Amino acid sequence: MIERDVEAIKKVYLDGVERNTPKEIKNSPVFDLSEGGEIKLLLDRQLVEKWNLEEWQANFKKEAAVSTAGIRGIQNVLYPWDIRFPINQVGVVLATIAKVSALKEKSGEKKLHKIAAGEVRYNTRQYVELIARVQAALGVHTHLAIGRKTMPIWLVSFLIFMNDYDGGEYVTASHAVSSKTATKDLDSEGSQFLPEYSVACISKIEGIVKEAKENGYAIKLSAKNYPLITEDFDGIADYTEYLKNGVATPKSLSLIKEQADNGLKILFDCGGGSMFNAMSPILENLGILSVFDFCRIQEDPFFHGIGKTLMPNPENGQKEFFDLSCDISLLDVVKTAGFEEILKEKPSGHAVIMVDPDGDRIVLGQVEPETRSAFLGNLGISYIAVGGGKIFTIYQPTFGFLMLMDFYTKQLKTAGVFNNYPRFMIKTTPSSKAWDEWAEANKIAVVNTPVGFKEIAAVMKKAERQIRENPDKKAVLKDAFGKEIGLGVQPRLIFGGEENGGMIVGPENYIKSRKGRMAIAMREKSAGEAAVLAAAMIAYFDKEKKFLSDYLNEIFIDNNINYKYYFRVDDTYYNESEPNPDILKKAKQEGEMKRDKIYSFYLCISLALREKIINLEQAKAILKESLGEINLDGLKDIIFATFDVYFDFDDMFAEVRKSGTDAKMRFFFCGKNQQKCQLFSRKLVKYGGEIAPLFDKYIPRDFRDKAQDLADKIYSDYFRYGL
Repeated sequence: MIERDVEAIKKVYLDGVERNTPKEIKNSPVFDLSEGGEIKLLLDRQLVEKWNLEEWQANFKKEAAVSTAGIRGIQNVLYPWDIRFPINQVGVVLATIAKVSALKEKSGEKKLHKIAAGEVRYNTRQYVELIARVQAALGVHTHLAIGRKTMPIWLVSFLIFMNDYDGGEYVTASHAVSSKTATKDLDSEGSQFLPEYSVACISKIEGIVKEAKENGYAIKLSAKNYPLITEDFDGIADYTEYLKNGVATPKSLSLIKEQADNGLKILFDCGGGSMFNAMSPILENLGILSVFDFCRIQEDPFFHGIGKTLMPNPENGQKEFFDLSCDISLLDVVKTAGFEEILKEKPSGHAVIMVDPDGDRIVLGQVEPETRSAFLGNLGISYIAVGGGKIFTIYQPTFGFLMLMDFYTKQLKTAGVFNNYPRFMIKTTPSSKAWDEWAEANKIAVVNTPVGFKEIAAVMKKAERQIRENPDKKAVLKDAFGKEIGLGVQPRLIFGGEENGGMIVGPENYIKSRKGRMAIAMREKSAGEAAVLAAAMIAYFDKEKKFLSDYLNEIFIDNNINYKYYFRVDDTYYNESEPNPDILKKAKQEGEMKRDKIYSFYLCISLALREKIINLEQAKAILKESLGEINLDGLKDIIFATFDVYFDFDDMFAEVRKSGTDAKMRFFFCGKNQQKCQLFSRKLVKYGGEIAPLFDKYIPRDFRDKAQDLADKIYSDYFRYGL
């Protein structure tokens, strides 16, 4: 049963943190940020050993090598200087110094400008201030939001690009558990760091620690109000204009206003995150604020209990705190969000927009009569009961994004501009194949990438390079499957997105920064942009008196979509919420070993098939022996898609990937037959990593030992090609 006493759950959580923090740590803060003047710290051998910095840096390096969106980690939410945790004050300072040093080497004598900002996480403001004061002390002009407010990631990324800054530091952990945080590094285009730059920064940290041990290393924080720290942006006016040149068309805004006048209300659930600060003034500028009712606007790093619950420990039966994350694309998380109470008085047809704390992911929902549950089940749509004969449908991105891209395309066609340019889509390989089918029906090219919005941004950059160098020539790219994809001359992005809730739309006119840099679209996913497009879609079907699920069904029919069923399974091998850092560290390490063992099995099969060490029939035999009786009818190939392992069937696909930042595996399933997908998922997910005789026989041990190195090279070659 889901525990909903949020204050009681929070007390258990914070009491656990207090109980597991020694007095010595509680009473030994490193940087006193209440001191407004300059702060100095001499990092010497004694402190390096006391804080065990060499072990910390080794773990930080390990995370950097696999991180897809900032180097995330658990922190002590009450005592952020606690060096026992991966993210802490000292670590943030060292990483900031290293990144400035690497950037100066790259930029020469240029005066550097960077943004520092963050979303709603425990200690975010402290980390942002640390970053700003370290950067300023090193001569970097650091721009902060006016009032030092929290800010969604998409607005920070947008401002870096448009102002031609040299990058940014953004404190976030997106939709992760409340105890996690990270400093997401943004480059001069507002995109996540390229791998080689992260490696260069880690090398700098190693140098600092080595110098500290040998000779001591002086760390300096500037005064809080140092001239190189300026509170000088909110970005609201600029982003409003950007939307007006894209999804916020006069027709869409007029439609939203019309339906608002007719009584339409859309619930906008901010989830306790950073979206209200930015979205309310933007929506007011667009003249559509009145259509929204906001909830959970109060900033709360516990996210008002979303994803938080108490569950019995199977060993002792005692209830323990468990954080399922605040990823509202997951049904188990939605079940903790209290929608039964929030929606109990709302009528059928009432639509909901849900976003995550840093505002880069969006999920749509709608209240419907429970009499439609069988219809929804046949479509593969999840829902929960909200009482009064009503249910709440949750359109995971597979369905929500399909509706948004179709609606946007219809808008362009109605306006008579769709055929002015060739159109293309960028999507991640685990995303629904229904998107590919829809794109084919609408004559839209599709570029598949590995997971991560950095990958989507890289595809844009590759296309932009070809457009700049040969503006009259067709752009051609290679995707994650090794296929060449023709984009056409001067192509426009109809949609860029991934399976877990992040999307971007490309405007009709290429974007230009203040100094004239060109972009097909912005570099970070934006629930802000998506929310405006979603509001127009909701208003349209409110006027038509049609449920969103009916529209989705029409899309399936009109576009001959067969791959309707989609779901994801996350298998986590430890409790991320364990408050004791020693127990947590050990459990995570054991979980990572299990994760790597399981993933290695799938990886080795795909690479051995690629290198012709085994054939497909031998691969099938290995799978059947290792997984038990499993239906492999129609299996055409097992592909290493530059990062994940992709099982390609005649009527479905399954994709297996390991988390780059945690001890968990992710499995994705999409197909024409829901039951077949579910049966196959049970076999894959339950595999524990045991080596069966045929695997041992067909795939040599030396090949297995080198498989990850080969995988890394394949990925690197793919990523760098054409960039």
